[in-house]
Amino acid sequence: MLELGVLNALTRGARSTGGVGGEERPGCVGGATARAPCVARGLASPLLPPPPANRLGGLPGGFSRPSVSLGGPGAVGLTRSAEPSAALGAGWRRSALAAMRPRKACLLVLLFALAQLLAVASAGEADEDSSVTENAIEDEEEEEEDEDDEEEDDLEVKEENGVLVLNDANFDNFVADKDTVLLEFYAPWCGHCKQFAPEYEKIAKVLKENDPPIAVAKIDATSASMLASRFDVSGYPTIKILKKGQAVDYEGSRTQEEIVAKVKEVSQPNWTPPPEVTLVLTKDNFDDVVNDADIILVEFYAPCFLLAGVGTARSSPPSTRRQPRSSASARPQFPWQKSTPRQKQTWPRGIVDYMIEQSGPPSKEVPTLKQVQEFLKDGDDVIIIGVFKGESDPAYQQYQDAANNLREDYKFHHTFSTEIAKFLKVSPGKLVVMQPEKFQSKYEPRTNVLDIQGSTEGSAIKDHVVKHALPLVGHRKTSNDAKRYTKRPLVVVYYGVDFSFDYRAATQFWRSKVLEVAKDFPEYTFAIADEEDYAAEVKDLGLSESGEDVNAAILDESGRKFAMEPEEFDSDVLREFVTAFKKGKLKPVIKSQPVPKNNKGPVQVVVGKTFDSIVMDPKKDVLIEFYAPWCGHCKQLEPIYTSLAKKYKSHKGLVIAKMDATANDITSDRYKVDGFPTIYFAPRGDKKNPIKFEGGDRDLEHLSQFVDEHTTAQSRTKEEL
Repeated sequence: MLELGVLNALTRGARSTGGVGGEERPGCVGGATARAPCVARGLASPLLPPPPANRLGGLPGGFSRPSVSLGGPGAVGLTRSAEPSAALGAGWRRSALAAMRPRKACLLVLLFALAQLLAVASAGEADEDSSVTENAIEDEEEEEEDEDDEEEDDLEVKEENGVLVLNDANFDNFVADKDTVLLEFYAPWCGHCKQFAPEYEKIAKVLKENDPPIAVAKIDATSASMLASRFDVSGYPTIKILKKGQAVDYEGSRTQEEIVAKVKEVSQPNWTPPPEVTLVLTKDNFDDVVNDADIILVEFYAPCFLLAGVGTARSSPPSTRRQPRSSASARPQFPWQKSTPRQKQTWPRGIVDYMIEQSGPPSKEVPTLKQVQEFLKDGDDVIIIGVFKGESDPAYQQYQDAANNLREDYKFHHTFSTEIAKFLKVSPGKLVVMQPEKFQSKYEPRTNVLDIQGSTEGSAIKDHVVKHALPLVGHRKTSNDAKRYTKRPLVVVYYGVDFSFDYRAATQFWRSKVLEVAKDFPEYTFAIADEEDYAAEVKDLGLSESGEDVNAAILDESGRKFAMEPEEFDSDVLREFVTAFKKGKLKPVIKSQPVPKNNKGPVQVVVGKTFDSIVMDPKKDVLIEFYAPWCGHCKQLEPIYTSLAKKYKSHKGLVIAKMDATANDITSDRYKVDGFPTIYFAPRGDKKNPIKFEGGDRDLEHLSQFVDEHTTAQSRTKEEL
């Protein structure tokens, strides 16, 4: 049908125009068109016989030789060189028309041949499409066969050097009917796994000869991700013993002897798993468990990070393991690769040491004078020693009870030695509190003594210890800051503090300057601090580029900081600075980001310099969020908090604000921030008693309820009133 349609269309065109090319133009032969006029130049048409020549050797009537027209395929035209005679023109025209009849026939034949070629080409394309479809189907069938082969390969349990190879596909089928299976989870790139491989192959050989044989398998945890997740694998190699489908962690050394012995032990028919050394505490059992325990280690965790698995309880000596005093935990999750050498895991060891220390008596006996002398010579903290006749002394028991309540903050000692009592110049029944030699001075007594009787209250012992725990000028360090130097105002002098032999004299020289001032301000706490240990604090004070070797600052009760103007340090300079603070003449140093130029968004941005003007504005209710840029919870809250601000945009007396608490100082101590995000509502007229958002979900509904509950009537729009 396609061929006939093409042929008919071409034939109709030839009939209507005398050629192919479009509208016939008068005066042209063979279908020259208006779009392409006849031209004289070019080759003569081979389809049109030349007319008879005249006596001048040219064409009759002055016609030139015919040429191919630009009007289209088959269009033939003549150009005139002179006006022909009517007779000659008519005769030649008849002969030309007669000659064109066979030309049309030839044209039709050519068109028919063209149609046949089109038909052949179309059929070839159809065959090719059919062939492509058949090939695609064959390829899909081959791929399905390959996948089936791969699945069969995954299901097949292969063996490499005596060790079975398991994966996600074949694991459950293989272990279903096995009583005991030894498993190693490894990573191909792990160096420890490669070193362990020969030993594991020996283990497989030994257990294969056991009666009954015990299967030994390995699992590539990097490809068998489902199994790795299922068995909480987070380090390599991880060894587990599967007992009737239940995994038992192996935590011994990676030696053939120990592993084989453990596997054989677990494989015994009467073997049962040991009781859990950790106990999960809930709101239902927390009070009962904690109150019943003499000492307990409790981990409060979030699902994003679990401390459990570091082996704290398991690593403790048997004498300190008490099952009821377990640490609250969850399934083991390791924050590091197990291939980390054990000696580098120092912080779990610190927890164990701390718990061992806390599990003992609150006060340790000092039997010899030499120990006391060492405390004085090399000590770095307050020395507390109770002197008693013996353990039956009633005062001794009172001392122990008081020490137990303070054991987390102080180290207590006691002695029954008369030699030590003589050295300390006290009689039995006395509590002696003194400082190491490097912190003693002529402005304070060498010892502070309290008389303890059987009737002495524990609070009296506590007050005596706390009162004399610090020297007149102590050494503030990052390790003791949270327990010793929380009292404010605190006067801190920063320089290169070093009590080692070579630098002790220089350290004490500047400390003596501070002592001269500290003795006159007993209501303040004075301390020296190494400028490198507190480099960030010195920078926030604007003193890191002071150019002075010694700088000073005062930290007050409200969290404000006051920096001493840089100048050559001396006791007189320090005295003037402390006196100016006491009289309220100093301006605080405020750590602050730049004040925003455009602060017209739904949530107002508060910085250190604008905290008082925005949050403490007595005419406004303010909801303030303290956040940290790195805090994930803060990022989740951001769109909700913005929606909240848009919701209350019409409340003219209500401000929804936020502040980066890591980059800005909070200039009021009423706003305590212990975590992020922290949200407070500061009601108008009562800024010193902000209300903290606690307990509810941080969603739009609960935050709206919180705002509605505390917003004052003056902050609402007239429409709402």
